Amino acid sequence: QVQLAESGGGLVQPGGSLRLSCAASHFARDYYAIGWFRQVPGKEREGVACISGSDGSTYYADSVKGRSTISRANADSIYMVYLQMNSLSPEDSGVYYCAATDQEPYTSNWWKLDAYPFWGQGTQVTVAS
Repeated sequence: QVQLAESGGGLVQPGGSLRLSCAASHFARDYYAIGWFRQVPGKEREGVACISGSDGSTYYADSVKGRSTISRANADSIYMVYLQMNSLSPEDSGVYYCAATDQEPYTSNWWKLDAYPFWGQGTQVTVAS
């Protein structure tokens, strides 16, 4: 059973930066893509970024492209995926979730919620002065 745990959320001022972490365990990295999603009250959860497990290809929502970076690393038996976000604005606030899928991500599908069967509990990000 894939297990995912997010960390790194918190309160940050507009213009600031934040790095979110997703610790993924009990799966083979090469077979799973990891996506980051954001949800705000009253709105559907939306894709923010994704990284392929097979070749490290990355995908970003237009809203974060150019100011965010998704990356990965292995730490012992834990597979870590990071989301570095810069130039944050209040519109970036929300609960951020990481999720895993064994489907190969492409531009056309990485953001689809129903492609991800495994989800973490989420971490709150609040951008406010």
